[in-house]
Amino acid sequence: MSAFLVGHATHPDWRGALALAAAQIEARRAEHEASARGPLSLGFVYFTDHFAGDADALVAELRRRWPGVAWVGSVGIGVAAMGVEYFDEPALVLMLAALPTGRFEVFSGARKLQRVRPFSALVHADPATPDLAELIGEMSDRVSSGYLFGGLASSRSGAVHVADGAWRGGLSGVAFTRDVALVSRVTQGSQPLGPVRRITSAERNLVLALDGEPALPCLLRDLGLADLSTPRTALNKLRATLVALADADAVMLGRPGQFGPDTRVRHLVGLDPARNAVAVADTVEPGMSLVFCQRDMQAARRDLVRICAEIRDEVESAQEPAWADGAAHTPDAGGAEPARRIAGAIYVSCAGRGGPHFGGPSAELQIVQHALSGGGPEVPLVGFFAGGEIARHHVYGYTGVLTVFTGHG
Repeated sequence: MSAFLVGHATHPDWRGALALAAAQIEARRAEHEASARGPLSLGFVYFTDHFAGDADALVAELRRRWPGVAWVGSVGIGVAAMGVEYFDEPALVLMLAALPTGRFEVFSGARKLQRVRPFSALVHADPATPDLAELIGEMSDRVSSGYLFGGLASSRSGAVHVADGAWRGGLSGVAFTRDVALVSRVTQGSQPLGPVRRITSAERNLVLALDGEPALPCLLRDLGLADLSTPRTALNKLRATLVALADADAVMLGRPGQFGPDTRVRHLVGLDPARNAVAVADTVEPGMSLVFCQRDMQAARRDLVRICAEIRDEVESAQEPAWADGAAHTPDAGGAEPARRIAGAIYVSCAGRGGPHFGGPSAELQIVQHALSGGGPEVPLVGFFAGGEIARHHVYGYTGVLTVFTGHG
């Protein structure tokens, strides 16, 4: 099994935070080298926006400390490691992995993929990039599985993402060959308020009709409102309402009351009473499915535990995963294999989630860590809280994307 070493710290100065996290890495490095698992080759770094202005110097120091290690990562409103979340404080998290060379390649706008045949990819991006959805779709087309995972940088002081350098704009990340075994799942955090409907008339981001009926009365009915004659009551309900969308050929609900992995949740951004229409923070087209919904802590907790259990079961059963379910490939091997285990993990969650949404500080990561570990040793894990989560060729909202690296041992 490839080694994954984690360090994390909070400190007012990025140099202090890096020194503390690096000390944790080095404390585990002797054990790693004694196991002869190969040299550390790929590093993941996530840092809060307190350090966004120092990203260039931070990346330069990472490369100086660990020569020969390629680095990818992003800034986030919050970052996470193991079962800890850092919000609204200066912090960074590191994870170094010993992956064989030739099985991954870092890419950015200045460095195109050339050395490997990409099967999957971890992607970070600047949310302000024009035509970002199209760029992510193009990147998905370039990996043979079609599967991307990652997230959009989130920051109050400038978005930046890392790929052997600090980048603004565009997207970057690391592509993996088919030999790097991954399992990935999307967890939703919203609960349907009404039935699944088909969009039958739309203009750009305006939904005009659902199942042939004007869209606004459908929304009001799902919210239990007769009309908009009581503005305060209506406004409170509308502020808590979101819109779940799925493409025409996708399954909206994976099971009763639970959104499937192809469902994207977007903001409800306005009403047009004159046209009986509702406005959504996304482009909509006739034929798409739509459900009005709201965020729900208990639903989010249940779904998070579910995907962790599914990942553990899939890894431990050593069955061939199906990419259509959002899981990555497990390499073929002749004869019986040792049991597969989770070697390391990356978790990208929405900046609007985190511990407070799950009931307390660091609650979300503690759920993930407990569910993945299953009572055994903690799983090496890092991640960040994003401005949008990437899975397959979609950009999601209010979700979490959990991806684990697997190995034998």
